[in-house]
Amino acid sequence: MGLKDTKDGTSLPRPSGSFSKATPPPQEIDVVNSYSLKRTSDSFSDGEKVEKKPGGWRAVTFILGNETLERLGTIGLLSNFMVYLTRVFHLEQVDASNVINIWSGFTNLTPLVGAFISDAYVGRFKTIAFASFATLLGLVTLTLTASLPQLHPETCNSKDPVSCGGPNKLQFGILLLGLGFLSIGSGGIRPCSIPFGVDQFDQRTEEGIKGVASFFNWYYMTFTIVLLITQTVVVYIQDQVSWVIGFSVPTGLMACAVVMFFAGMKLYVYVKPEGSIFSGIAQVVVAARKKRKMKLPAEDDGTVTYYDPPVKDSVLSKLHRSNQFRFLDKAAVIIEGDLTPEGIPANKWRLCSIQEVEEVKCLIRIVPVWSAGIISLAAMSQQGTFTVSQALKMDRHMGPNFEIPAGSLSVISLLTIGVFLPLYDRVLVPFFRRITGHKSGITLLQRIGTGIVFAILSMIVAGLVERMRRIRSINAGDPTGMTPMSVFWLSPQLILMGLCEAFNIIGQIEFFNSQFPEHMRSIANSLFSLSFAGSNYLSSLIVTTVHRFSGGRDRPDWLNKNLNAGKLDYFYYLIAVLGVFNLVYFWYCARGYRYKVGLQMGDFEENKSFSDVEMSSEKQLK
Repeated sequence: MGLKDTKDGTSLPRPSGSFSKATPPPQEIDVVNSYSLKRTSDSFSDGEKVEKKPGGWRAVTFILGNETLERLGTIGLLSNFMVYLTRVFHLEQVDASNVINIWSGFTNLTPLVGAFISDAYVGRFKTIAFASFATLLGLVTLTLTASLPQLHPETCNSKDPVSCGGPNKLQFGILLLGLGFLSIGSGGIRPCSIPFGVDQFDQRTEEGIKGVASFFNWYYMTFTIVLLITQTVVVYIQDQVSWVIGFSVPTGLMACAVVMFFAGMKLYVYVKPEGSIFSGIAQVVVAARKKRKMKLPAEDDGTVTYYDPPVKDSVLSKLHRSNQFRFLDKAAVIIEGDLTPEGIPANKWRLCSIQEVEEVKCLIRIVPVWSAGIISLAAMSQQGTFTVSQALKMDRHMGPNFEIPAGSLSVISLLTIGVFLPLYDRVLVPFFRRITGHKSGITLLQRIGTGIVFAILSMIVAGLVERMRRIRSINAGDPTGMTPMSVFWLSPQLILMGLCEAFNIIGQIEFFNSQFPEHMRSIANSLFSLSFAGSNYLSSLIVTTVHRFSGGRDRPDWLNKNLNAGKLDYFYYLIAVLGVFNLVYFWYCARGYRYKVGLQMGDFEENKSFSDVEMSSEKQLK
């Protein structure tokens, strides 16, 4: 059984030995389900690598509980943290925004380190256990900054908090220490919780495969519930009751999470670390460089022999050699002295398998598309910073007695996602499917590109609404800068941002998880976190640059602490312009992208309906 290319009719045989003669490579990467491959007896080494425990849903319950409560603590903190920094620590909005962006960026970088440590050294259980204690320590530290008078600036009764005295070095240092512990905790829990949950199911059985699919559904459902709780209940407690109680509740829940996680120890399946895939990536690069002077024929004529052994049992699909980035193929070319008499590489830094080479190609192929998502995520990050600053100067009342917390406005984006996704799945996908013939209505890259467009539109609308707010506030003449304008005027930009999330973020998650080899999905999750890190640092750079250079002489800068004196709308327009350039860059990167196709991906038909954004050839299984 082989894969046949409907365009040229060539058949791709499966590898059966330690090496194979070069055959004309296919136009695309073909994926063969490894469950259908005949395995040699030495390929099954589960007894050596996995210590079997009961596992299953009983174990997953404890893992989901730990992950859910960890996010409840960290996201509950971030949702209203802009208000905390300006009202309690008396920071200017630019400084508060930079603190949030830099901390969020660092937090989204740490999962890459956590994934490496887990895979290479200590395993997922120990990584999550250590990270849970770090998260708890961070929440305790931040709760102390709110509860102990010595750890935050003196209370100020001024209606303009930024006119009060700011924190001293000790107070600010303790604040950063708490945030640092939270970052360490997130770096261990976020990249490991999903793989550790998947470890509890035997994916070689139908029941295990169904369990994994159900686990993902429960994971994202609990994540949505966490967002709704943090954006409403926790924010309300912090804003209207007490910051001490508002921080103590997540801290107490995190303590319960640690107890819950260790309570399930006897139920878990523990997979021992097999070594980091980063070393495999480095080996491919080094091996290709050592053979850089080797000349490969322009067209394969059977004179070159490639190392193509059966894949490990932990690898769920087999990748065949592709035409892209052929300079890396040299790493898999067998020359004299590369193989031992047993047929294995004498030096892994001189000879790699075709599978390892193709996995590196997957990374190279995805990176340009990944980089294009950073600016659109930078637009999203404004929800937790300057949108909150706008809301604080607007009428947030619903009725005579209830005032909406400024940090809860992002619930509008969540509700948009909740309403739109069923509509998209049940109505829009069938509609587009009839037009395009694509089974998903539109392709993954088209979905991501649509999200980028919504990010641009949200910034344009945000600029228009801010201009209207500033004019009305100046005309009202309130000395505190309050605007006789409902906070729900911010709804259009938040709705557009929700649509951006529904298309862009969910599209990116699906894109990374489908285009990476299965055993590299921990990197896929880390890469997605890295997107947020890049967007946070980009936002901080833009904010700092605009704040420093947009003003001059007697003219205040765009991001002045007095919103009415500044030009926040210009800042939004600047991000929109950057978004337009980013859209062009994304189109250029995506138009020639080759999807990973085959059994596990389904049949992708050639589709050029989105300005020729992507080009892929149809494969059929014979």
